[in-house]
Amino acid sequence: MESIDAGDICAGVGFKDIRTGDTLCDENAPIVLESMTFPDTVISIAVEPKSQADVAKLDNGLAKLAEEDPTFTVRTDEQSGQTIISGMGELHLDIIIDRLKREFKVECNQGKPQVHYKEAITKSAQSRETYKKQSGGRGKFACIDVTIEPKDEDYTEGDLQFVNVVKGGNVPKEFIPSVEKGFKDCLNNGVLGGFPLTGLKVTLTDGSFHPVDSDQLSFELVAHQAFKVLCPKAGPVLMEPIMKVEVVTPEENMGDVIGDLNKRRGLVQGMEEARSGARVVKAMVPLSEMFGYVTALRTITSGRATSSMEYDHHSPVSSGLAKEILEELNGHADLVK
Repeated sequence: MESIDAGDICAGVGFKDIRTGDTLCDENAPIVLESMTFPDTVISIAVEPKSQADVAKLDNGLAKLAEEDPTFTVRTDEQSGQTIISGMGELHLDIIIDRLKREFKVECNQGKPQVHYKEAITKSAQSRETYKKQSGGRGKFACIDVTIEPKDEDYTEGDLQFVNVVKGGNVPKEFIPSVEKGFKDCLNNGVLGGFPLTGLKVTLTDGSFHPVDSDQLSFELVAHQAFKVLCPKAGPVLMEPIMKVEVVTPEENMGDVIGDLNKRRGLVQGMEEARSGARVVKAMVPLSEMFGYVTALRTITSGRATSSMEYDHHSPVSSGLAKEILEELNGHADLVK
């Protein structure tokens, strides 16, 4: 092709380092178009090759698939050493496993799907924490007054909103970033089930230091200590992913479809008429209730309904259900009120 215009679809051969969302342009007329924003993954499974000889092929296949699909991620679980793949739903991960088999000739064993829960706090808590260690020679010392609470609704720059209102140099300026880093490190492991904590506001109001014993690490460690003390007092809740579900069904099956969605803790938001007399049912349903939904839907509509779903948001789980989830995952649910 001599030229490709806006709206054309084309294939380019021989590119090496291109990712989804990149802009291709003339070197003499550089332009960067706004790239797409991709939602966080909501479901994970553990995978392993059926034979030890396929380990390298599996790693290579997963790396290639993750490179071309920004909504698919791969990581190694630090505690178990398992390879964990994450995506946007059951079907997404089924297709990944199928592509590994077809394109990369790797047969996989896979674990039970796991939902990506998060944690949040619901009220504020305040404390003065001191970290002190003396072990011959130079010691460690840091003291901070902090308040934690849910972050402001209009704050959009990440999951930690850090506010420093210390007056008079009670905490020297060079140690403030260490306090922030300490809290940021803790966000990956919430106090309920070790899930990522989202939407935390930390206000550093006061503190004290020692001219010899205080250093950056001491203030980082006192922040870790404050996080562990304050979060259980700040009404921690478990948050689950909620999916936006659309079902296209014949009118005579609509009552059964809605009844089934209600059983799955779904919230039906509306119904519309589709072409040829079918109905479109729209609902918000927790992802944990949607496993095996396609098969169940086929059964109740004799295979005549279709469904699609996409991630919408995370929402708090009721305390009774949170206890059940945490007991199943961790064997205990001490902090759920």
